[in-house]
Amino acid sequence: MNQQCTIAEKVSCTGLGLHSGVPVQLTLHPARADAGVVLRRRNRGRDAESPVRPAAVISTSHATTLASGAARVATVEHLLAALRGLGIDNVRIEVDGPEVPVMDGSSAGFVQLLRRAGIYPQREPRRSLQILRPVAVVEAERRISVEPDPGFRISYAVDFAHPAIGRQEIAIASLEPGVFVKEIARARTFGFLEEVNELWRAGLARGGSLENTVVLDELRVMNPEGLRWPDEFVRHKVLDLIGDLSLLGWPLQGHVRVERGGHSLHHRLVMALLETPA
Repeated sequence: MNQQCTIAEKVSCTGLGLHSGVPVQLTLHPARADAGVVLRRRNRGRDAESPVRPAAVISTSHATTLASGAARVATVEHLLAALRGLGIDNVRIEVDGPEVPVMDGSSAGFVQLLRRAGIYPQREPRRSLQILRPVAVVEAERRISVEPDPGFRISYAVDFAHPAIGRQEIAIASLEPGVFVKEIARARTFGFLEEVNELWRAGLARGGSLENTVVLDELRVMNPEGLRWPDEFVRHKVLDLIGDLSLLGWPLQGHVRVERGGHSLHHRLVMALLETPA
């Protein structure tokens, strides 16, 4: 679809913040064409609103966190991925806590929420960010790049020294809504049991559980139900990438390649693109 889209009606949900452990209400509102995605943090009558753009990013440690003044909202990437994956361009997000609800650790709950609201085509044409020449960011063994391509493609690889993960690679030839829903949206966030105490000391992962995180001990996946795909780990990294790239404000037209990526590396590509107008 070459038209911009919003949602047909207001829709809400509640849940816990993954890192804060705080109950949060999330409400999504339709928005006019060309409004983009706007985030409003509601906090005891002192609301703060800002466009979802790279300049609002204040942290990429364990999640993508945005801020407007003193108002912060963390873990926005799974919701943003659902919006981009379903082709929704314009929406106002209201959050009454410090974090977007984690749901089940993936984008699946947000996909259901957005489908319940309905997707409403708008008259104005959708614009995209076309890559005209390659751009790359390299950090030792980690690398992310984008090169010209007539569509939007992703090639992603992870490599963990853990027997349940190892090296995983995936290639997504297009990001149509059907592909996103079937292949990416249900991939959950994951973490390692040995890191839990360190995260708690840092004030993170207070809302994490086996219901919203794939947890690994030294040898195996601890979740009783197991994995949704054998390569769920790299699929979740793709989900994070889609959410992080949505901060550009337009759908990307190019082939993104990632080796051992994460939020920080994703954001570095976003900034490199903005600094490279050609």
